[in-house]
Amino acid sequence: MQPVFKCFGATLIAAICFAQSEKPLLLRKPGVSRTQIVFSYASDLWIVAREGGDARRLTSGVGTETDAVFSPDGMLVAFTGEYDGNRDVYVVPAAGGVPQRLTYHPGSDEVVGWTPDGKSVLFRSGRKSYSFFNRLFTIPLTGGLETEVPLPRAEEGSYSADGSRMAYVPVQQWQKAWKRYRGGQTKRIWLVNLSDSRIEQEIPRDNSNDFNPMWINDKVWFLSDREGAVGLFTYDCKTKEVHRVVAANSFDLKSAAAGPDAIVYEEFGSIHLVDLKSGQDKRIEIRIAGDLPEVRPHFQKIEAKRVGSAAISPTGARGLLAVRGGILTVPAEKGDIRTLTNTPGVA
Repeated sequence: MQPVFKCFGATLIAAICFAQSEKPLLLRKPGVSRTQIVFSYASDLWIVAREGGDARRLTSGVGTETDAVFSPDGMLVAFTGEYDGNRDVYVVPAAGGVPQRLTYHPGSDEVVGWTPDGKSVLFRSGRKSYSFFNRLFTIPLTGGLETEVPLPRAEEGSYSADGSRMAYVPVQQWQKAWKRYRGGQTKRIWLVNLSDSRIEQEIPRDNSNDFNPMWINDKVWFLSDREGAVGLFTYDCKTKEVHRVVAANSFDLKSAAAGPDAIVYEEFGSIHLVDLKSGQDKRIEIRIAGDLPEVRPHFQKIEAKRVGSAAISPTGARGLLAVRGGILTVPAEKGDIRTLTNTPGVA
């Protein structure tokens, strides 16, 4: 959210607008349709034209809405929402409206994608697992019971065009922020025939982390750290060759999603679009204006759970607390709480 300035003079106005547009945003987990891009920002979903511009808020729940994926026809958006305190699968019209809840299990259900016919949402859940891992399920838009994808375990998946096969990631990585991880939880992508759960191919790798598969025609696009920072690659199912499409400069590509003729990806809080026909890769300029309560100055109750660290004075008469980026001194028995730093905007 940017402050509103009242000024005179075209030059000053232009300078202010330029400065505002250059302020970095943290735009996460984008999805793309033929005409629009959806993404997560400030725990809500926002939607914008593929050319960029002013985004509009799509959801406004009290929890976090994320993992947004367009339906194949671009009319609906499936997402993971916390409207009722639990992570469940929801769908909402891309034009806006009241989200519809599809899953009601007390565990966590997280959106992964759609079936090719657009009639069901693909999601992961540990609801039928005997240990700490997920399986993939589908849930119809009409609601009802889920259908398990015939795989023993899976975290991510993307159907082939006819729905008979799937490119999927079987391994969950607990240390998601561990860069260049090469331990036993490195991610791989398997291509499976769903009729008999037979693994047909594995994308060639040398213990790299390959994830975020997107099956388009005869190719599987995916993210990988096989060359250092996470970039965008493609695997040809016929020639069985891997080619780099987008090389990350210094920051990892965090997520990606495929649309009818493009792939959208997230890099360092910005959103980029790769045209599948021309191969052009461009950054999408997005502007956000909205009522964001989190950035307004406000009072915050200091509770024990908010204390980051603590220490005791040499005499034991007072204590030091680090709370929300500030340093406070508190009495052991009687007296006032004193703010030593008095810089609420600095950690």
